[in-house]
Amino acid sequence: MSGQPDEATDDHDTPDSDRDQGRDTDRDQERDQERDHGETQDPDPDTDADHRSETPRRLLLTTAAALAPLLAGIGATAARADSPGPATATVKGGGHQHEPVQPVTTTPADWQQVARALGRPGAMAGDKAYNTHFPRGDLDVVSYGVTVSPELALGSHVAFVRYADGNVLVMGDLTVTEGELQEVTDVLQAHGIEQTALHKHLLAHSPDVWWTHVHAHGRDPVAIARGLRAALDRTAAPPAEPPRPPGPIDLDTDGIDTALGMKGWREGGVYKATFARREVIIDSGMALPHGLGTISAFIFQPLGGGRAALNGDVVMVAEEVQDVIKILRGGGIGLVELHNHGLRDEPRLFFIHLWAVGDAVELARTLRKVVDTTNVAEVRRERGL
Repeated sequence: MSGQPDEATDDHDTPDSDRDQGRDTDRDQERDQERDHGETQDPDPDTDADHRSETPRRLLLTTAAALAPLLAGIGATAARADSPGPATATVKGGGHQHEPVQPVTTTPADWQQVARALGRPGAMAGDKAYNTHFPRGDLDVVSYGVTVSPELALGSHVAFVRYADGNVLVMGDLTVTEGELQEVTDVLQAHGIEQTALHKHLLAHSPDVWWTHVHAHGRDPVAIARGLRAALDRTAAPPAEPPRPPGPIDLDTDGIDTALGMKGWREGGVYKATFARREVIIDSGMALPHGLGTISAFIFQPLGGGRAALNGDVVMVAEEVQDVIKILRGGGIGLVELHNHGLRDEPRLFFIHLWAVGDAVELARTLRKVVDTTNVAEVRRERGL
């Protein structure tokens, strides 16, 4: 079989007389070999001539060459079906045929014009992502009798990352009321800023609040920042305020830390712990900085007597989702949403937003089981996103 395509190819470059001589020589050699092995006798010449006329060799060779790729494909398909491993080899970079573009290190000074366009300063999360928060302190939201603080669930944020090819990636999550949602969406669209998810972070609550994830990339981060500012101006989000130093918090934070297996931190009036996916996540051919858009965040708002309102989300790949649901429900933690935050992430990430009210340490013990079930590592405060 392996020699047939070569013979068919050679026919295109060989004169007819030479081909005929070569064929006769081949047949003579074949008959000699058959006689030597005692497998057959010399065929009758007339019969041999008739056989040659009925099945032209060129037709046989051409047919075999045409069928070879199909037969090879059938064999490969069968091999993949029987193989216990993946059907295709894993390509470095989340399945891309080319290496993903890498983020580059920046400093707050590199983002001064972005800060001016957004109307408030941001801060570096690590050494690659520039992050800006927009807490909705103007909202008085109540869920299941709990007055939700901005730090627990009502904060917008956007992050800017510069890449080695000169492009900038922007990702974020905007908190908007139901009355603001459509106009904010229209403004984002008008400025070329995508929406990659639209959902809620809270169960029954009043007034109705929505969260819309945004995504943009291009050469001009200031133009993107202006588009985001135009959308935020359609909301009642308050102007920037000086950060408040964290005060005492009515929670057993040492007990929470022990249960989670990491040291959390105070942020405003809440206690927070975050974990990031260990994999390199690729989005639209760009490698995301560690933790950007890949965080499990657990936030505890104290309610007194060691109790807390718990809000946040868990980041998972598909194979982890069902185990996480079982663990959360087994620990009395409610599910708010199961969805994606991005459109083009590799591996594909899913998020479960959660809600619970109960003993903070007991809730943390359940969350630790979730951490152990997902491929995440703790994010220290100085790298928090």
